[in-house]
Amino acid sequence: MSNPIPTPAVNPVSPVVIALFLLIVGVEAAFTLGSQGIVGGPGAVGWRVAAVQKYAFSASVFDWMWSNNRWPAEHLIRFVTYPFVHGSFMHALFAGGMLLALGKFVGDVFSQFATLVVFVGSCALGALAYGVLLDDQIPLLGAFPGVYGMIGAFTYLLWLRLGETGGHQARAFVLIGALMGIQLVFGLLFGGSNDWVADLAGFAAGFGLSFLVAPGGWAKLRQKLRHK
Repeated sequence: MSNPIPTPAVNPVSPVVIALFLLIVGVEAAFTLGSQGIVGGPGAVGWRVAAVQKYAFSASVFDWMWSNNRWPAEHLIRFVTYPFVHGSFMHALFAGGMLLALGKFVGDVFSQFATLVVFVGSCALGALAYGVLLDDQIPLLGAFPGVYGMIGAFTYLLWLRLGETGGHQARAFVLIGALMGIQLVFGLLFGGSNDWVADLAGFAAGFGLSFLVAPGGWAKLRQKLRHK
């Protein structure tokens, strides 16, 4: 008799999602341990502040680049580095947890490269929307625009499945509607920043990019357009 193949207790997560999660956790661990004097010596207390100044996305810096038509690499890199700098341990924990959960669903269907494109592209386009639409002095930081990009990709998969089964495709957008509603309520009750603009743009980017990078995505879109 052949030995049965053991079933893993936890379904595997795409390696690229795990890598992104570990990068978020690793950076936050350095900030947290440094602020407590456990690693890095006395200078480590200011690691988070220094990282925000150097790697967070700044609308003011973007406005300066736009006005002067100068695009130095040290500032362009902010479009893809800000997701790994968080304001607190809890900020990073929530972002990392949501990334793992949503990345599991997306990574089961998308290739590793496509999953990475969705995350990075959503972060970059979310920052672009934040810089173009707002004149906010508060820097943009944290992985939530990329997480919302994963929500966009997940919504695309659900939207596609509902279309194939004859369901009402508008139901696919219930999740993003609920999340934005919760953000609105919390903002009204407790105040908040304008980073929801980057989150919403990240969602739109993730949904849009899925048409290009999902397996058979572009072909399925053309097929739908032909049917219409």
